[in-house]
Amino acid sequence: MSLVRIGVIGCADIARRSMVPAILNLKDQYILSGVSSRTKEKAEEFASLFDTVPYTGYESLLNEAEIDAVYIPLPNSMHAEWIEKALTNNIHVLVEKSMACSYTEVKRLNKIASDKKLVLMENFQFRFHKQLLVINKMVKEGKIGELRCVRSSFGFPPFPDDNNIRYQKKLGGGALLDAGAYPIKIVQIYLGQDIEVSSANLWYDKEKGIDIWGGAYLNQKKSSLFAEIAFGFDNFYQCNLELWGSEGKIIAERIFTAPPDKSLEIIIESSKSNEVYHVTPCNHFENMLLYFCNLVDTKEDISAEYKQNINQSRLIFETMNIACNK
Repeated sequence: MSLVRIGVIGCADIARRSMVPAILNLKDQYILSGVSSRTKEKAEEFASLFDTVPYTGYESLLNEAEIDAVYIPLPNSMHAEWIEKALTNNIHVLVEKSMACSYTEVKRLNKIASDKKLVLMENFQFRFHKQLLVINKMVKEGKIGELRCVRSSFGFPPFPDDNNIRYQKKLGGGALLDAGAYPIKIVQIYLGQDIEVSSANLWYDKEKGIDIWGGAYLNQKKSSLFAEIAFGFDNFYQCNLELWGSEGKIIAERIFTAPPDKSLEIIIESSKSNEVYHVTPCNHFENMLLYFCNLVDTKEDISAEYKQNINQSRLIFETMNIACNK
């Protein structure tokens, strides 16, 4: 397997804290070829932290660096433009969620990726944490009987700065595209992709012009299995998954944001007993990058990622449309 030469478009905090350190730790899979920013000063400052090459302007990274893939942690409103430019340059793409600000854009981008046989993947790193593997095994083994309901919440307190990109409408801000994307994603793991949004609610801040918190009810089209989700910015912190079955339920905290050095607890409650399972620390950013690297190398099942991307976007914009048309 050849090393994947990867560049970073943008100097977001998640790139600094989590993604670039994870890339550098995977020395047998990746070479960090460079990082780009709109300003020379920021590119140089960021690049100096990780001993890589700075590029002024996102275009320069795509045109001048020798890269196989890019990681894009830009504001939502900028994703579509730079995904398309990367794909046009035959470069694989790992992008922060949400992929784009419209369902039409997401379908178009995945068509381009499919035609070129390039990887296009959203960075939902929680998919690759050990705790999810443990939970899925519990469900498969019938630890809670037949699954009846999925509940998930993700929300956090107000951001300290009013200029935060998540509060800015022109940058694709809003709770649904940010926090709401997570519970929508995890619901599909348990209900599958043949689901629909039956009801939704979004509360809008009229001054900012964005949704601040909300929720939705999703159900399988051909069965009675359903999910209830909630999300928001200016909320008491929540980051959980609950799977309610005919004989018990599974409860997991920090389901989306488990720190790489933190042990986790998964609780199973039933009429017979309560059990606590301990999950050892796991770097889900590194696990996700290993998966992405394998997709780039083998091209196996890249179409599954296209389908996930499109279905994720469909459900996000069903939620938005239903809430806005009430």
